[in-house]
Amino acid sequence: MTKTQQASELFAAIVPTPFGALGIRTGGAVITELVYLPPSFDEKAPQDGVAEQAAAQVLRYCDDPDFRFDLPLAQVGSEFQRKVWATISAIPRGEVRTYGEVAKHVGSMPRAVGQACGANYFPLVVPCHRVTGAQGLGGFAGSDDRNGFTLNVKRWLLAHEGLREYAWQQTTLL
Repeated sequence: MTKTQQASELFAAIVPTPFGALGIRTGGAVITELVYLPPSFDEKAPQDGVAEQAAAQVLRYCDDPDFRFDLPLAQVGSEFQRKVWATISAIPRGEVRTYGEVAKHVGSMPRAVGQACGANYFPLVVPCHRVTGAQGLGGFAGSDDRNGFTLNVKRWLLAHEGLREYAWQQTTLL
């Protein structure tokens, strides 16, 4: 069994998307985590009803950027993280906010907001891709790989939502 096959066992479903794959983890009647996966991961049919519901909604979002998710999510994260995630969830499709703007809204610092974004258990549903650096894309999904897989996911998501100006940006110079 390959490492990819072993890793796929962690998920109740793996959905192929235009930006790679999305792994869906469930526990009981809730989604416990969504994970961006490289396209090397094979599709995995939903193993339970919650994973089936999530897979269907992910595909609907990929077809329609205005689709609104309605999934049962596990209660995870610290009080601060949940406050940041609620703020991010209120950012409309087709708009972005900087880490600094979100920080000001929640009464914190941009680095703490970035850490909360990186700890997001539910990307897409909690659209942390809509949070950018003041001078460009910033990081994404807890990765500092400036030109790798996760930033390409962020570029695709922003372009899908109508923000094509981010599609060409390779990095934010520090």
